[in-house]
Amino acid sequence: MSEPAFSRAEPDARRQSLIEATVSVLAERGAGGISVRYVAVAAGVSPGLVNHYFNGIDDLIAETYAYVGARVKGALHDALHAAENNPRARLNAYVTANFSPPIADPALLSTWIAFWSLMRTRPRIARLHEQQYAAYRDDIAMLLGACGMTDVRQLQRQSIAITALIDGLWLELCLSPLTFTPIEACAMAQEHIELVLTKLR
Repeated sequence: MSEPAFSRAEPDARRQSLIEATVSVLAERGAGGISVRYVAVAAGVSPGLVNHYFNGIDDLIAETYAYVGARVKGALHDALHAAENNPRARLNAYVTANFSPPIADPALLSTWIAFWSLMRTRPRIARLHEQQYAAYRDDIAMLLGACGMTDVRQLQRQSIAITALIDGLWLELCLSPLTFTPIEACAMAQEHIELVLTKLR
């Protein structure tokens, strides 16, 4: 009797498990401590299987960066879909989702630090970072535009400023969670946005 053929889902599931193992290894060991061998151990497979699905450790890290970025984007867009159907509520939902799980997570911080440390030596990571942050800024600019901000230069500047504010609050919240709460982080971000939007009135 011939063995049953593998389904298409099985390779996808194996590939996904290797990406998730890479997230864990990056969080635990950092960029300097990752290798195909450590990922294989974390995933419970042979190093050969890792190399079967990915073209070396650099390819695996880049795919993992794209995966983590997609998870963050998905959480932000889920928050948008759940928000009340008015521009300001949608903007607030998008911003404040950054301070709630799964985005506000110390384990995710460790993974991001590993990614950031690779940007100067891994051009593919740098390109992915710029693409993801450009999309993030575009989302904020779109949401600000829906709130009445129409000047292109102002939209560009404020989307950069709000992104930097969110990143700073998110980083401090992950590093020093006793300094302020996620609710306070949301309030600080909203206060800044209110000041920006008040100038439009």
